Amino acid sequence: MIRTAFLATVAGGLALVTLPAQTAETTAYQQLNLFGNVFELVRARYAEPVDEQKLIYSAINGMLAALDPHSAFMAAQEYRDMQERTSGEFGGLGLEVRMEEGLVRVSRPMEDSPALRAGVKQNDLITHIDGQPVMGLTLNEAVEKMRGRVNTPIDLTITRDGAAAPLVVRVTREIIRQPSVRYRVEGNAAYILITSFSEQTESGVRRAMTELRATLGDKFEGVILDVRNNPGGLLEQSVAVVDAFLERGEVVSTRGRETGNVQRYTARRGDLAEGKPVIVLTNNGSASASEIVAGALQDHKRAIILGTTTFGKGSVQTIMPMGDQGAMRLTTSRYYTPSGRSIQGTGVVPDVVVEQARIQPLRAADGTATTATAAPPPAAGPGATTPPDYQLARAIDLLHSLSVYQKAPAVN
Repeated sequence: MIRTAFLATVAGGLALVTLPAQTAETTAYQQLNLFGNVFELVRARYAEPVDEQKLIYSAINGMLAALDPHSAFMAAQEYRDMQERTSGEFGGLGLEVRMEEGLVRVSRPMEDSPALRAGVKQNDLITHIDGQPVMGLTLNEAVEKMRGRVNTPIDLTITRDGAAAPLVVRVTREIIRQPSVRYRVEGNAAYILITSFSEQTESGVRRAMTELRATLGDKFEGVILDVRNNPGGLLEQSVAVVDAFLERGEVVSTRGRETGNVQRYTARRGDLAEGKPVIVLTNNGSASASEIVAGALQDHKRAIILGTTTFGKGSVQTIMPMGDQGAMRLTTSRYYTPSGRSIQGTGVVPDVVVEQARIQPLRAADGTATTATAAPPPAAGPGATTPPDYQLARAIDLLHSLSVYQKAPAVN
């Protein structure tokens, strides 16, 4: 036991006496007693009755928030929602929605979804869910009401432009598979948009490459991986995406609290693009797993990173279930790119910096204000977004140039 010495007067002389010192553990338990005392006082003497569970959860979240922005406690329902997002499957209607003036606006019904088959249309305004008004709910609360057990019905009251009266549409919930990967041909490139890294991401990328290469045939010039505004997701899935385009080498390493706590992830042989150029599109919304992909492919010089600097989240969170109370998301390690650099707080700096086009006010000859995109880009080919996607257009041009360079005959 650690002991502290002090001098005391004993029978007119000095004697050396030792007493146990306070250990860190003892101090921690004293602080917990302090918390218990504060909790009891709040519960007994606050001006209004309090929700005890809410107090406890708020205290836990306050503790975790003091560590970093990414550690947090998830109550049971929030934990279930997180599991649904990472699995890419949930029981619901198949609607992408947004909040608009206190009501829920349908951004679009997903393809082959129960909502689409029931007749829900883009821009419909949902005013009631099972007869209960939407006004006063948050978007998350409204979405939670629309989700539920598979094969159970729900009535949506909808106002629609051109309709004389509100419509009541009955929709039966089904398993909704929300793909994290979307893809199409852009020019002669395989364009693959990854919106998040869920359990379905690797299979989605491999399916995309199979279909797009078959479509392009000999015209195939390379791959554009779009991870703009991708907040991240599962570490293993980001490693698998890098592995799909890398023949060998380290993808990422994670380093925990202990010196020897290092885990390395490496690629296996096999490149879906067979050496063709790869361009990764990034912006400030590209975070975490997206940065693993961009950083690894950049370090191995397997891809050109084009766009703007990524967010800079270089930490790994571990989900720790807490029985039926929920789960804790705790930062347990930092990740490092193959060259050993940490992205925490700095992000991945693109090889080619390209800002996205912005709407800027212009003045006509008569002084009236108009709007136009800054440096309007050329059309990005079939399926291009509106307004035109300046960064994607530049990526297509660069990929074509690289392809031409690769095909050029050597000069002796």
